[in-house]
Amino acid sequence: MIKAQGNNRLQMVVLGVSAVLLLTLLGLLGRQWLSGPDARQQAQREAGIVLLSESRALPVVPLRSTADTDFAATALAGRWQLVFFGYTYCPDICPTTLAELRRIHSALPPAVRDRLQVWMVTVDPDRDTREQLRAYLDFFEPSFQGLTGELADIQALSQALSIPFIPGDTGKPGYTVDHSGNLAIIGPDGRQSGFIRAPLQVDALIEQLPLLME
Repeated sequence: MIKAQGNNRLQMVVLGVSAVLLLTLLGLLGRQWLSGPDARQQAQREAGIVLLSESRALPVVPLRSTADTDFAATALAGRWQLVFFGYTYCPDICPTTLAELRRIHSALPPAVRDRLQVWMVTVDPDRDTREQLRAYLDFFEPSFQGLTGELADIQALSQALSIPFIPGDTGKPGYTVDHSGNLAIIGPDGRQSGFIRAPLQVDALIEQLPLLME
């Protein structure tokens, strides 16, 4: 009788240990599942990041930057690029977007910031000279660069990146330009890898951009 009770206790201990091990294993598998590709893609979507199934080549356009360099050369410099189309006379989208980009940029780890370049391509080349762009961007973040050039070349780039705009009527005083707040993501290979949808999800992008750039 005593031996039978001992065996029962031993069986209960074994079953208890087995249950603990099983729960631990299930917990580990659950965490692995939650942190897998599906969860990462969901987190990117919630941050407004949309990645293309295949990256796209950029057209070669003779745009000049506020650093007095050609965009085609600097876009292939092995850094990630965020490209925004806007203009310095914009009353709402541009100052809001640039202020949010400044918050994101300043919150990123230094090593990530060093691998990221933010561009503002003007959609208003009649008024936005390189000097005008430089002064405007300096107000937000001196490391941000601007691009300007011929309107046709700017439109060619915006259409290739699937971020079109409607040119303003330059014959009217105080004209505005219809444009998007979306950003194009260009990888270190100089090809477009995706978009960031507006409005920007600042906190989520601060978390997700370093993971995207791994």
